[in-house]
Amino acid sequence: MTLGVLISIIIIVGLLFLELSPEFGGTATKAQQSEYVKSDNYKDGKFINIGNVKPEMSSGDMLKAIGGMFKTIPNATPKIPISNGTIDSTNIADYNSPTRFVWFGHSTFLAQINGKNILIDPMLGQVPAPHPWLGTKRFNNELPITSEKLPPIDAVLISHDHYDHLDYNTIIKIKEKVNHFYTPLGVGNHLLKWGVPKDKITELDWWEDTKFDNLTFTSTPSQHFSGRGLTDRDKTLWCSWVIQSPTENIFFSGDSGYASHFKAIGKKFGHFDFAMIECGQYNKLWSEVHMFPEETAQAGIDLNAKKIMPIHWASFKLAQHSWTDPIERVAKKANELKIELITPMIGKPFGISDHQGENSKWWKNF
Repeated sequence: MTLGVLISIIIIVGLLFLELSPEFGGTATKAQQSEYVKSDNYKDGKFINIGNVKPEMSSGDMLKAIGGMFKTIPNATPKIPISNGTIDSTNIADYNSPTRFVWFGHSTFLAQINGKNILIDPMLGQVPAPHPWLGTKRFNNELPITSEKLPPIDAVLISHDHYDHLDYNTIIKIKEKVNHFYTPLGVGNHLLKWGVPKDKITELDWWEDTKFDNLTFTSTPSQHFSGRGLTDRDKTLWCSWVIQSPTENIFFSGDSGYASHFKAIGKKFGHFDFAMIECGQYNKLWSEVHMFPEETAQAGIDLNAKKIMPIHWASFKLAQHSWTDPIERVAKKANELKIELITPMIGKPFGISDHQGENSKWWKNF
């Protein structure tokens, strides 16, 4: 009887958490859903990939994946917390020179382009989960700059609604200092739920673009999925982003499996001066929605990128590989394919003109 009561309490607490926690975000109205039907990427009430590709994980595969998270993996996390560079708000606010980036680890960037501060996939929390007990802690104890100390942000680009790319607490802390948010279809509902005014949100379908002063943001395809809770799988769209200034083409992959869309994007935009491409948290069980490092390098070739940077690694343990496996494998393949790879340290500002030779293999210190 005692066990039954305890299980009942756990179930009730869990259901209340799912129902009441703001972390899970908002949902689309019927009017919005009727608009989504116009999208080629929406079918039977859900968003889909090109060719309707989706993870082909059986229930047995799912159990393997969950069980694998508890396996002991050599070098799964750094031996000591990663120490990184820091940057202060004055340095950011006063910068008005050639395009530069600050990497926060994983897939979060501050991009400074043509005098604009652009935050990409803002995850500045410690755990990529709806509750600290449900996820792994960040590898670095300190961030290059905290949410509270960020200066005004002109634009925020969000690729999809997973916790390691869209963090509730980060949005709560920065929303008052952000001029405008840009998201794929449906993701804006999370922001609305969290108190961001509707007139500060622009949602885009794949291949749609919007002007932001002298920049152009284009939502481009990726091969992934979405969802923050138990019942909202694929209710919002996912995307990659193209940022164009008068002199540069920049690509951000978001999360994606390797597929033909990289060549399509490369063909449409001609070339990219710099491409940030996911490289981490992979497994053959979900290879449709996350690339292996060798595919990351090939995607750079498909995009006609002059240089690439591997992202989606160095911050969280979300798969069953060593934490340095992504960078070691992609570096080897990039060398074979003769595409330039840059590997800046977390928190150290860098520009598109930076060369591989200027970057040390900083991860070997941890």
